[in-house]
Amino acid sequence: MKTYSANGSNTTIRQRLGLRPIINVSGTMTALGASIIVPEAIAAMSEIASQWVEMDDLQRAASTVVARLTGGEAGFVTACCASGITMAIAGTMTGTNLLAIERLPDDTEGLKSEVIVQLGHIVNYGAPIDQSIRLAGARTVSAGTVSVTQDYHVREAIRERTAAGLYVVAHHTVQYGMLSLEEFCEICHAKGVPVIVDAASEYDLRGFLARGADIVVYSGHKFLSGPTSGIVTGRKDLVRAAYLQNRGVARAMKVGKESIAGTMAALEAWERRDHAGIRKREEAALHLWKDTLQGLPGIAAHIIPDPTGNPLDRLQVFVTPESRFTAAGLASALAAGSPPIIVRNHEVERGHFFLDPCNLHPGEAEIVAERLRAVLSAAERPADAMKSARKDSAGALRWPD
Repeated sequence: MKTYSANGSNTTIRQRLGLRPIINVSGTMTALGASIIVPEAIAAMSEIASQWVEMDDLQRAASTVVARLTGGEAGFVTACCASGITMAIAGTMTGTNLLAIERLPDDTEGLKSEVIVQLGHIVNYGAPIDQSIRLAGARTVSAGTVSVTQDYHVREAIRERTAAGLYVVAHHTVQYGMLSLEEFCEICHAKGVPVIVDAASEYDLRGFLARGADIVVYSGHKFLSGPTSGIVTGRKDLVRAAYLQNRGVARAMKVGKESIAGTMAALEAWERRDHAGIRKREEAALHLWKDTLQGLPGIAAHIIPDPTGNPLDRLQVFVTPESRFTAAGLASALAAGSPPIIVRNHEVERGHFFLDPCNLHPGEAEIVAERLRAVLSAAERPADAMKSARKDSAGALRWPD
């Protein structure tokens, strides 16, 4: 969208800030801005921005909306899903003891302070998930191995100091051999241990509580298309204890009135969203890309479902040497082009990447198809076309240069 700057020039905010006009076919990734915020959320954020509000009352209003959408007894909005996990865990440790809340994270004397997580669920989503546990002052107790968790692995890990079990739903987790949510909840509940579910990027706003979870934490800025935020929902006593962490460790995770109002509006817009129409547009993009890649040497493309059961598909693009690219090299070529196209590249070392259609502006699906055709049909290949996928932190260490 074009806007007029103070001097009247007709420019976009990305041009004024010197930012690349990327096309996101990676998905709801925090590193790319997460999602396209829905107009209802933008309007709510703008409307409340100049108003004074009593924040606890605003959060009470948010609790009503969150509870209605999720089936929880209560809920609130926080800075992000990661902060919601920390707050929920801290709440299971302190309850409503205000002094204990102020003593966290370093003083846990007399508190339960261990959190059980299946080893295959200890992932990194931009930061290690066990750091969200440690920020509360708790200690992670891993159960099972990276390839399998048995019921006794979790059962025997529960001790007197166990505060909670954390169950992670994400494409990052090991997708086989882990206990189901129902099994995990059954084992934990038999010993009086509450279960917290990290469902950051999940469509299902009601199912995890219905399946036995006590607390579920969502991102407000991914599929909900709200501002950067986290949503905590579930049992009222645990939600209250988590919310009270704003007096302690969560003070550094506080959320503004704009994000609360925007998240509420995004939740209400979710009720009215034309999900079927969105799926139809996404499917059209996937078939356009698949048809574009059909018959190109060294390239194979298949439409596959989301690994965690969200109602969406992606295009998995397999790259072999016959294409004169590696998967990493092709992903880099697309990212270096004009416009830059950022693919879902977390598995490039396995010879493939994904194209995700859920964050496209009108006309961008066609641009992606044109770029794919141009890059793969060009006689010349870029110098790094056959590069190997390597982990390289050098770029991060150069920031802000």
